[in-house]
Order: sequence, then structure tokens, then C-alpha cells
Amino acid sequence: QVRFVESGGGLVQPGGSLRLSCAASGFYFSVAAMAWYRQAPGKERELVAVISSRSSIDYVDSVKGRFTISRDDAENTVNLQMNSLKLEDTAVYYCNIWGSGSNWGQGTQVTVSS
Repeated sequence: QVRFVESGGGLVQPGGSLRLSCAASGFYFSVAAMAWYRQAPGKERELVAVISSRSSIDYVDSVKGRFTISRDDAENTVNLQMNSLKLEDTAVYYCNIWGSGSNWGQGTQVTVSS
């Protein structure tokens, strides 16, 4: 079945960096547009970054210039390099097929705090 395992989160100071990874399985990864989402406490889940099967990329405005999404079709992984982290980036981060509303993984917690 479709499964996502996110990792790489942690506690970081403002201005710091983290690299998130997501291992995907149970579907044809190489033809899927993949995305990272995040959900902050008390807020709805939001789309952060998308990468198509041809590596066309888009970001939510709040992370442009700071986050970089990438994919490795040989390993069925999608990554999110996060630089210049801000307090407002604190959230649980999830990966999923772009546009999917099901099969969510456990996510990985990112906490930006001084």
C-alpha cells in the first residue's frame, strides 16, 4: 500500500538549517508529482513545495529562496532542504503525492526556537 516515512526533523535555532527526507513506497514514484506539506499547531495543513515527475518545482511564497525540494527516483525519496529557518516554520512536515488527501505518514516535527 501507499506509504510515506518522513525523517530529519528536529530542534533548530532561527537561521539554522535542516534537511528532511521522505521514503515513499507502494506506487509508481517516478511518475508522481510529489509535495511537502506542513501543519503548525492550531492551523490547517498547507502545501510547502511541489516537484513534478519532470522536476518542475514550485514553492509557497513564504519559503521561496530558503527551501529546496528535490527527488531521487532511483531511491523513491523526496527531500526538503530548509535554510534560514524562521520561528514560523515550526510545524509537522509531511510528504505525499501532490493533491492526495490520504495515506499520510507520521510526519516529522520541525521546531525553530531560540
